[in-house]
Amino acid sequence: MSARERDRLVLMNPGPVNADERVRAALAGPDMCHREPEFAALLTRVRSRLVQVCGGDRDWSAVVLTGSGTAAVEAAVVSAPPRNGTVLALDNGHYGQRMHDIAAAHGIATRRLELGWGNPLDLAALDAALAADSSITHVTVVHHETSTGMRNDVHAVAGLVHRHGRAVIVDAVSSVGADPLDLADSGLDWVAGSANKNIEGMPGLSFVCGRRTAFEALGQAPTRSYYLDLHRNFLAQQVNTAPAFTPGIPAFYALDTALELLLAEGVEARGRRYLALAERLRAGLERLGLDLLLPAGHRANSLTAVRLPDGVPYREMHDALRAAGFVIYAGQEHLAKNYFRLSTMGCMTTADVDDFTAALGAFLGQVRPPVPGASAADRKENP
Repeated sequence: MSARERDRLVLMNPGPVNADERVRAALAGPDMCHREPEFAALLTRVRSRLVQVCGGDRDWSAVVLTGSGTAAVEAAVVSAPPRNGTVLALDNGHYGQRMHDIAAAHGIATRRLELGWGNPLDLAALDAALAADSSITHVTVVHHETSTGMRNDVHAVAGLVHRHGRAVIVDAVSSVGADPLDLADSGLDWVAGSANKNIEGMPGLSFVCGRRTAFEALGQAPTRSYYLDLHRNFLAQQVNTAPAFTPGIPAFYALDTALELLLAEGVEARGRRYLALAERLRAGLERLGLDLLLPAGHRANSLTAVRLPDGVPYREMHDALRAAGFVIYAGQEHLAKNYFRLSTMGCMTTADVDDFTAALGAFLGQVRPPVPGASAADRKENP
């Protein structure tokens, strides 16, 4: 089925995602001044709903930023450490490395526990690193490492970090909205997220959740950024119920609607929906003879890294599937040559997954060399 016949592209990239029609329609809300009571009410409602989605209670708050998920991660990393603080980055993929690089770019003392892409976190090594270096004040960790599709146990990390009296900063950009975070019980100190992945909003907004007392205490921390200073933004949004800077108002309308839909569905239910789609997709990929990067126990519920078939260029496969109505995603850095990635986020259906598997199978049947001695029927059954 071509893209024209489908009437839409199925986005299998890990955000932006296919959004509900009600979310897209919300973008056309009325013109509004961000210093008026109407926007104050919208901002307050969005912040409250974000805390709910993250499993926080009245002791928690959220700051919304007009910027991508990277803006929220950077805001948390540059705002939380004290003047003489040191950040230890847990690095088992591109985004773990990125948290280290963000801290270093702002002149924050950094350490890095490099584990290798696609390898699980080593809690014993983290325990030893914290015991050996009393200067470490914050540990950064990625929940869903989008470069590989790895799901890291951030709750176990937080428990260990807190036993050493330190704090944890979590990049939950690719997990929040489909993985319960349970902020009130989990001990995660700072959580950065994005509107346009599992929350199924539109690009342009991101957020940081933390305890109210922690936001207030940031007034004693150094100001390392102007726009991304969490304390400045918290005071504006909490005290003045207004943004510190001009926000993306249409994206706020969309996020408010997306959060309403998410809370009605439930975070756990959305995670189960994504996982069912991912398992269906993975089974189809394996039937086609494709190898997955990670073993089952380490995979995120919304992203799968897949090995490219030998001799099949990514660009050729991308363009053929794009013509059939599907957008796939390249691997990153050293994985780009041999892997591509597929997301099951957003308003995707089982029919979408089955149609994609069929389109991929048809493409592979055209480009793979025939097996010597195999009959036409064999090749049809084993493309």
